[in-house]
Amino acid sequence: MSAEITLAADVGIIIVVAAIGSLVAKQTGQPTIVAYILAGLLLGPAALGIVEVGALTETMAELGLAFLLFLLGIKMRFEDIQHVLRPIVAISLPQMALVSTAGFLTAYGLGFTVWESVLIGLAVMYSSTAVVIKMLKDKDTATSLHGKIDVGVLLVQDIVVVIILAVLAAGRPDSAAEIALTLFTVLALVAGIGIAAVAASRYLLPVIFRRIAGNRDVFFLIAISWGFLFVLFAQEFDLSIEMGAFLAGLSIAQLPYSKELQDRINPLTDLFILVFFVSVGLQLDAADLFAFWEEAVLASIVLIPVKFLVFFALIDWQDFDVETTFLGSVNMIQVSEFGLVVGAVAVAGGFIGEPVLGFLTLTALLTMSVSVYVIKYNQQLYDLVSPFLERLDSADDRDVERKQYRNHAVVVGYDDVTEPALPLLAQYYDDVVVVDRKPDHIEKLEAAGFETLFGDISQQTIRKSAELPYADFVLSSSVQPAVNRMLLQEVAEETTVVVKAERVSDARDLYDLGADYVVLSTHVAGGRLAEFLEAYYQDRNRFEEMLQTDVQRLRTFVSSDSPSAFGGETDD
Repeated sequence: MSAEITLAADVGIIIVVAAIGSLVAKQTGQPTIVAYILAGLLLGPAALGIVEVGALTETMAELGLAFLLFLLGIKMRFEDIQHVLRPIVAISLPQMALVSTAGFLTAYGLGFTVWESVLIGLAVMYSSTAVVIKMLKDKDTATSLHGKIDVGVLLVQDIVVVIILAVLAAGRPDSAAEIALTLFTVLALVAGIGIAAVAASRYLLPVIFRRIAGNRDVFFLIAISWGFLFVLFAQEFDLSIEMGAFLAGLSIAQLPYSKELQDRINPLTDLFILVFFVSVGLQLDAADLFAFWEEAVLASIVLIPVKFLVFFALIDWQDFDVETTFLGSVNMIQVSEFGLVVGAVAVAGGFIGEPVLGFLTLTALLTMSVSVYVIKYNQQLYDLVSPFLERLDSADDRDVERKQYRNHAVVVGYDDVTEPALPLLAQYYDDVVVVDRKPDHIEKLEAAGFETLFGDISQQTIRKSAELPYADFVLSSSVQPAVNRMLLQEVAEETTVVVKAERVSDARDLYDLGADYVVLSTHVAGGRLAEFLEAYYQDRNRFEEMLQTDVQRLRTFVSSDSPSAFGGETDD
């Protein structure tokens, strides 16, 4: 009983200290991940020694990554990612080979043995799933083009790390045939679970969720249970539980109910991921951590630019634009937490010693700490180097022969909000430019005679091509507050801007920033928005009256986040 109380007290101490650290980080503008790791260092054997990693903290840390991948899976619809699957595979495999080779050469040059260098190379070739996805989530860019590329590469790396862990866990192999059998078994299991997830998303889950969707509590519990079911399957087959959680989320993402889950899972994910990053600091013993501290610093200095250059070359090789290439590359410069897992398994199997694991841990900690700042300010970094990078861009880049637009309409996204508005806009503007990142949408729009830009409006290159400062009208169907704030900041003062939001609080903020109208319900997309636009162009007095009515309704529902609070049906 006392042991259980101690474990609970440890978790309590972790949460309190991490919360204080995150508050300080927020007030000083620093990433919370750094605060969590520093809290672990402070509480663990490297400093005060108050808290030790126990069964409860280990379980919560593992669940943190699992929930993070589950949440990510829920956001990934097949039609959103299918056009980047081929380039993701083409980037991932050579990237791991090149970075592993660089890691081997760096370690060998620093004085490690050949065998130790091989294991170090295998450990440093991954980027951190936890850091990258947490930062993408915090910046609301996980579904951007460069975010999809990074997430896809991370998932391929997860599959590879599962294979390597399976081989290392089996001990020193007796023959190449034994290695081949292990590889085949792992790949077959991953494929089997993936096929089960896809089949369930088509035939099983729609039936279940259609019956329970009206009960929010049961709906939430069933969804979480579905995630844990896949985690259990993955664990039973000695696979990565993160991979199982992602596949579970991916199967739910194909349903129309996935949006409901995202907001409810977010707080739970944040709690568990906090414990994960604190546990990274807790596991660091001072003696082993600093046994090769000079080598770890030098390795970090080498690996950060090497990783960036490798990713940059490979993403550019797949013909992505220079901004996507830069942002996708600069996000992936750190050594992964899975590298530490590889190192720990290698220690248990007698491949390397504890000091080498300390070297890997310090290298991961240093590169993670640097990368969170790089990712936080990646757009500013791109703005700084973009003049140089654009000169290196390929001659067939779309910017070279960009059409000049003036007094035109810009539409962000092609969905139920923007589709009925496009014909009306075409009546009043010579040029209606639609920005979308789905190839089938681009083909459909071009066939209808609209100007199109394939890409993500959050990218500077796309915004420049759309000539936002010269637009007369902007309509955005994005619900990302950061994207809509960016649009409002870049357009001219006289530009009419209509944007979309999911929450009343976001709508208020967007109105404060100068939005002319905020769509808060997909219910209004097909009818009321077109009615607003028609009034805007034909009867401005009527438009002002409609706008004031909805703004008043927004104030009435000021304490509510219900989408029907604005622009939809109400009980009164």
